[in-house]
Amino acid sequence: MPGDKSLELLAEQDKLESKNRSYPRGIPIAFESAKGAIVKDVDGNTFIDFFSGCGVLNLGHNNKDIVKNIGEFPDGIMHSLDFPTNVKISFMKELLSALPEKMQGKYKISFGGPTGSDAVEAAIKLARINTGRHTFLSFQGSYHGMTMGALSVTSSLKHRDKVNPLIPGVHFMPYCSCYRCPMGINNKKCNFECIHFIKNVLENPHSGVDKPAAIIIEPIQGEGGTYIPRYGWLEKVVDLARKNGVIVIFDEVQAGFYRTGKLFSFQHTNAVPDIITMSKGIGGIGLPLSLILLRKELDTWEPGTHIGTFRGNQLGMAAGLSAMKFVKRMNIEDYVSKLEKVFFKELKAIQKKSKFIGEVRGRGMMFGIEYVKNKKTKEPFPELAKEIRRLCYENGLLVEIGGYYDNVVRFLPPLIISEKIARNGLNIFNNANITASKIVNSKPE
Repeated sequence: MPGDKSLELLAEQDKLESKNRSYPRGIPIAFESAKGAIVKDVDGNTFIDFFSGCGVLNLGHNNKDIVKNIGEFPDGIMHSLDFPTNVKISFMKELLSALPEKMQGKYKISFGGPTGSDAVEAAIKLARINTGRHTFLSFQGSYHGMTMGALSVTSSLKHRDKVNPLIPGVHFMPYCSCYRCPMGINNKKCNFECIHFIKNVLENPHSGVDKPAAIIIEPIQGEGGTYIPRYGWLEKVVDLARKNGVIVIFDEVQAGFYRTGKLFSFQHTNAVPDIITMSKGIGGIGLPLSLILLRKELDTWEPGTHIGTFRGNQLGMAAGLSAMKFVKRMNIEDYVSKLEKVFFKELKAIQKKSKFIGEVRGRGMMFGIEYVKNKKTKEPFPELAKEIRRLCYENGLLVEIGGYYDNVVRFLPPLIISEKIARNGLNIFNNANITASKIVNSKPE
């Protein structure tokens, strides 16, 4: 692989599409069809999908229930700007009713453009409107999108290269990424030193940082390498923000919509935000849709303050409504919790046999396997992660790479993947690790 037909389409793509494309460079494949957790390329090769379109296809490719429901979409209107429709009202009611009990009746929905970046843009704009302040605190390892505002609160220097200056007044705080503690503290001796750092920034009159409009944070970092903060950390961040009159934005674009077994990843904690960004999985079967949830007291928009031509995507809302009902009907939350145990057990066994897997992290169906050259020094091993991805692809498994140093293999399988298919994928992953380790060990020092 890639097969002849894939090579032909990849060559055509190279002629027609800009150099901006990225995924086919690491996984050279041309898709033809997909169902559930299985993808087929134009050469007839089949792949187990542990990536789900970067966490978009939470309920699988071409979920037959959702496809059937939107196929019966009433002859009415596909695009309605922000006019009300029965589908839109039903979707909003379904989503708001799914919020945790302590959030019930306290939030409203605002639609914007169709992507996660659009949701982030709306959130940071709303924070500025409500506070009259322009500064933001974000976090090292964060990813919030590629439009200029979203990129401004994204930490990757690679993404920011050559497009500065971005929005001024963004300061990046240390994230609770304990395996690579930004404060240099041994995990066993951690006393939330990163919280003390943030507290100093917010409360020290000589911190040099103007009081921010908002803190924007991923409750679980996705592209950063699936870092999950210590229990209690997120609550401490929120408490600090509330004490200092700072709005809290949780970016749930990737970790949300049941990816971790709950509607939102922050529900594994006691923290509650003021604004939540949503996209990706909320579109049901990959249809573009994004929104923010906001506390009612923050609904200070003037009419038309934040608009978007495609904020009225009726088909996306119909798919989102069907997806919400599917999750309840099929008891997806419990199923994800069950599968999480299967993945962890197998991944921990693979880690135990490997000299190069420094840590396995995950929650629900969101995993990161971090590769290092030496488990003691934790020197990143991005070359091995890339080799693992190649071997997986060549043997029928699709995974991607992320992490601060591009040394983390990331899993984002469909939440509906069967245990049998999941185990087959994990077996391919195990064999890829064995083969890659042999290649590394055979190379001269």
